[in-house]
Amino acid sequence: MSPINLVLNILWIVFGGLPIALGWAIAGIIMALTIVGLPWARAAFTMAFYALAPFGRHVMRSDEAEGHPTISTGPLGTIGNIIWVLLVGWWLALEHLAFALALAVTVIGLPFAWAHLKLAGLSLWPVGMVIVSDSEAVPPRS
Repeated sequence: MSPINLVLNILWIVFGGLPIALGWAIAGIIMALTIVGLPWARAAFTMAFYALAPFGRHVMRSDEAEGHPTISTGPLGTIGNIIWVLLVGWWLALEHLAFALALAVTVIGLPFAWAHLKLAGLSLWPVGMVIVSDSEAVPPRS
């Protein structure tokens, strides 16, 4: 992780990233306890991990990251994401968009607004996504 990403992640945690990550982790625990929510619990933990330190990381489909098809990016993952969007994804995305708009008012808040926009996208379609470092997100040249 570059020094700039490290500083941005520390500032992110100090100015609100920790409560967001803890909220997602608690949601993941609650979903896991319901048994029915297990497929979404993994997505919530992925979001918590990403919300803890979004700078220097990238969201990718799991089949692209692993190089082979995965069950979470197939038809079952699509069904899971549709259920997610209908139940919680849309309002989570709106929440992140509101934070992004509020932060984008100041120049200093622009990097944090961008992080909220990335989280908004992940909030809409989290099943089948993985978090990788920016260096891993670049496909190798052939």
